[in-house]
Amino acid sequence: MKQLILLLVTVSLNVFGQLMMKRGMSSVGAISGDLSLLAESLLRALMNPYVLAGVASYGFSTIFWLVLLSRVELSYAYPALSMGYVLITLVSAFILGEQVSAMRWAGVFIIVTGVILVTRG
Repeated sequence: MKQLILLLVTVSLNVFGQLMMKRGMSSVGAISGDLSLLAESLLRALMNPYVLAGVASYGFSTIFWLVLLSRVELSYAYPALSMGYVLITLVSAFILGEQVSAMRWAGVFIIVTGVILVTRG
């Protein structure tokens, strides 16, 4: 049970980090491929509070991930981490208002099925 909680915290922090970074980058704008502007664009991104919150969330996620890895097999933990893909799709659709195609939802269903199989085996 403790391992499941660690996994859920890790995935949740990861998803929260992605959401924060996306919100931040939406306000920063697109980063062009122009090398002369790259440093300025990245600095602007790294100064954005949402991006900083996302990076911090990733840091905490890493700590929980390390604790989890010390307790369970990698072949269990890593596939279960893919539940983040499911949550990201849900967040993208319902919080960010992104259009998610039927094909993507089918992919999410396949991921969920795979995680169930891996965690039971």
